[in-house]
Amino acid sequence: MIAAAGLDRLIGDPLWSPHPVVWMGRCISRLQRGTESWCGDDPARLRLGGLTITLILTLGSAGCGWLIERIALHTQGALQSIAVLALVAGLASALAARSLEQSVLNVIAALPCKGGDDLSAAREKLSWIVGRDTTSLTGDEILRASAETASENAVDGLFAPLFWMLVGATLWSLGWTAAPGPLALAWGFKAASTLDSMLGYRRGKLRWLGTAGARLDDLLTWLPCRLVMLSLPLVSRPWRQWPELVRSAESEGQHDASPNAGRSEAIYAHCAGVQLGGRNRYGDRWVDKPLLGTGQPNVDPKAVNKILELSKRLELLWILIAALLGWGLQGQVQ
Repeated sequence: MIAAAGLDRLIGDPLWSPHPVVWMGRCISRLQRGTESWCGDDPARLRLGGLTITLILTLGSAGCGWLIERIALHTQGALQSIAVLALVAGLASALAARSLEQSVLNVIAALPCKGGDDLSAAREKLSWIVGRDTTSLTGDEILRASAETASENAVDGLFAPLFWMLVGATLWSLGWTAAPGPLALAWGFKAASTLDSMLGYRRGKLRWLGTAGARLDDLLTWLPCRLVMLSLPLVSRPWRQWPELVRSAESEGQHDASPNAGRSEAIYAHCAGVQLGGRNRYGDRWVDKPLLGTGQPNVDPKAVNKILELSKRLELLWILIAALLGWGLQGQVQ
C-alpha cells in the first residue's frame, strides 16, 4: 500500500498506461445502452437495470482484483513477480492524488495575470474536472470551484480508496488471506465511484437507472468521509481547535444534499480558512449550495494550494497509521 501511494504520487495516471477506470467506464456505457433499450421509460425496470449494472460492475471489478491477489499470494517465480507488480500498479491506479492535484493546478496556472481578463483557458480546464457549467464563471468563481473539487475529490479519489485498501490489508494481517484484499476492495470501490460519476444524476432515465450506483457510492464513502473530518484538523491547526473545527464542519456540511460531499468540503474550508459553497449552475438548473466556512475569506490561489498541501499531509498521516496498525496486528497474530 505504501509503494502504491508512492507510485501514485510519482507518476499519477500516465496517458500511455491503460487505466482500470477507463475500462470500467466503457463497460458502464455498454451496459447502459443495453439496459435503457430493454427498460424503455419504465421506472421500475430502470431501477432493476441499474441494480444489475451495479452488481455486475462492482463484483466484476472486485473479482478481477481478487484474482490478481490470488496469483500474487499463491504462485512462485516469474508469474508471482508479475502479479506482485500488477498488484502494486493496480493499487496505485485506484488512487488519484497526483492526477487531482495536477488537474487543479492546471486550472490555477491558466488564470490570467493581474490585469488580464481572458478566462477561457481556465474555464475549459476546469470543465474537465467539475460537473457545473463553467462557461460564464468569473475568476473568483473558478477559484472557488477549484477549491471545492480539490476538497470533495480528495475524499472520493484518495482517502476512500485508501481506506478500503487498509480494510483489505487488515484482513490479510489477521490471517484471512482468502478474503478480498486491498486491490479487490479498492477496485470495488472505484467501480461504485465511477458508476456514481457516470449515472448518478437526477435527470431523465438516470433518475432511476443511477440510483443503485449512487446509493452504493454514498454508503462506501460514508465512513472514510467521517474519518477525514476527524483527522484533517490534526495536520492543519493546533490540536485544541479540533473539536470546534469538527463541530462546525458537521453543522454546515449536513445541509448539503449529499451525505458526504458537503462534509468533505466543510472540513477543508475550516481547516484552510476559506469560505466555500454558494450558487452553481448545472446545465439549465441553478443550485444553491450551503455556505461552508462562513465568514472566512474568499478563495485565492494560496488557499487552493493550502488545500492540496493538507491532502498531502493527511495522506502521510494515514499511511503512517496504517503501517503502525499493520505492524501491531502482525505481532498479535504471530
